Amino acid sequence: MKLGYNLALEQVQKLVMTPELRQAIQLLQFNCQELNEYLKQQIEENPLLEPDNIIEEFESIDDLNSEGEEIDWKEFIDKYDDFSYRPEKDKNIEEYNYENFISFSPSLKDNLLFQLNVSHLDDRYKRIGEVLIEAIDDNGYLMVDIEQVALVLGVEVEEVESVLSFIQTFEPLGVGARNLKECLLIQVRAGGLNNPNIELIIENYLEDIAHNRLLKIAKELNLDLKEVQDISDYIRTLEPKPGRAFSDNSDQVKYITPDVTIEYIDGEYVIILNDVTGPRLNINNFYKELIRKGNDPKAKEYLSEKLNAAMWIIRCIEQRRATIYNVVESILKFQREFFEKGEKALKPLTLKEVADDINMHESTVSRATSGKYVQTPRGLFELKYFFSSSLSTNKGEVSSTSIKAVIKEIIDGEDPKKPYSDQKISDILKKKGINISRRTVAKYRDELGIPSSSIRKRY
Repeated sequence: MKLGYNLALEQVQKLVMTPELRQAIQLLQFNCQELNEYLKQQIEENPLLEPDNIIEEFESIDDLNSEGEEIDWKEFIDKYDDFSYRPEKDKNIEEYNYENFISFSPSLKDNLLFQLNVSHLDDRYKRIGEVLIEAIDDNGYLMVDIEQVALVLGVEVEEVESVLSFIQTFEPLGVGARNLKECLLIQVRAGGLNNPNIELIIENYLEDIAHNRLLKIAKELNLDLKEVQDISDYIRTLEPKPGRAFSDNSDQVKYITPDVTIEYIDGEYVIILNDVTGPRLNINNFYKELIRKGNDPKAKEYLSEKLNAAMWIIRCIEQRRATIYNVVESILKFQREFFEKGEKALKPLTLKEVADDINMHESTVSRATSGKYVQTPRGLFELKYFFSSSLSTNKGEVSSTSIKAVIKEIIDGEDPKKPYSDQKISDILKKKGINISRRTVAKYRDELGIPSSSIRKRY
């Protein structure tokens, strides 16, 4: 076998991912927060880019007045020179003091420290109380050992225990507890219910309450089953996390800004893109003139490079808006019955079906729907919500989401004393022409956050 080197020409087609193409794909995949952060960074780096809704600045008030309507200052001042009779103001009308509308609200620790400082404890005990309050987490539980606090402060354990018991009387009830049982017992004792069985069940049968094993509790405590049911209902009304009502946890709340809004106007569904999630950009006129009239070749070269980058970003933003609009329009066409009848009318839909409808690649539709939300007359939904697998029934292909809605409707209409088992729900669905197994019913029930029949049962 002879080996050697030779030269040959070969024509090959190859897809090259240019930086511009990667940027376009990245912009399409961004959600609204990521997109706004990215554009903010680009505006800082590129002087030619500016937001479309920028307010025009004027060097003087005369320039502002010359652009708009002339103001008749004499007529404006004459309004305040009218000393004619005016009716007496009714002082009984409640007025709002906008100084009272403050954005700050006290945290859990601020609230506890305030209650501690207005108490009649000695400074020695207040010092112990401050250390204990600093060791309480956002849920209201004490996260340190009493012995450790006593050792650090050089005091007796009984003194720390006494101060802790005093803190446990503060609002919200249950704060300062070391575990869930103690938290619930504090609330029960503060409620003034003189039923020793409640405390006994909390101390020994809390896990059985969680799993609805009421027959076991009634048998072991020799109680009436209805009384155990009433005690269980009362325990479920208690607050397991007394500190979560304060503003510390408000920072964890995430708000969703819809990328698209679908409105029902005059018998038609109208798609409206949200400019907040896809802001429009412009080219700065000052630098545009500088490119056209500038004499410095290096400056013109730099600005021309930035202009090309800015134009590409603007083109990508407009392409992103058009892609999202086309995807939502296609979803609206396929899922029109959902908007008219509800989630039980949701049809099976795949990314490929939408991609073929709008002549795009399946991956492009996936990126356009990832992390995007739509506000509809039926609520706020992620675009991925409208894509679901299908199941074969006597009536044809049915969406898994619509089957979940049917399962929830069946469970909502059951007798709480005799809740349906997963097998019973499967049999009911088969009578409706939906053939799914018991395991599939259990899977969908878990996804809906509905407990099993043994936990749903009431006595």
